[in-house]
Amino acid sequence: MSLETTLQQIYDLPISASIRENVNAFPLIESLHVLAITLVFGTILIVDLRLVGVAAHRRSADRLIRELLPYTWVAFALAVISGVLMFVSNAPAYAANLEFQLKLVAIALAGVNMAIFHSTAHRRIADWDTDLPPPAASRVSGFLSLALWTVVIVLGRWIGFTLDVLF
Repeated sequence: MSLETTLQQIYDLPISASIRENVNAFPLIESLHVLAITLVFGTILIVDLRLVGVAAHRRSADRLIRELLPYTWVAFALAVISGVLMFVSNAPAYAANLEFQLKLVAIALAGVNMAIFHSTAHRRIADWDTDLPPPAASRVSGFLSLALWTVVIVLGRWIGFTLDVLF
């Protein structure tokens, strides 16, 4: 089965047609997606600013991470669900859109950056938790995260202006 066939099958799903045919469905899903990504970026921004050395009202980086991470994951799950719903409404067009492809790459790179941070600098957080500035590895991870999530947001907006509408 080819990728084109799979994308067409996704496009032909009843839920895909429902989203396309209901005048309110896509704007509602897109609004939820924007709100979710705002919460994702906002919570990540707070942590990343602490990781790059900006003092927080709570000096402990570990406490900040533990308190905000649950909100980040819930918002990320909502962003993924709403993003998938937008994708299925026009799968062939999204899959062919360069900005969409680059957005997915940026999200994957942000995930890799987070995994590297949690498997390296975060494991030694007790050694530097209240230090300013944090160690170089934490600062690099924070700057990369800020850059990658900014790219995700910019590309997400760009998709709306470059997507070939197929319905």
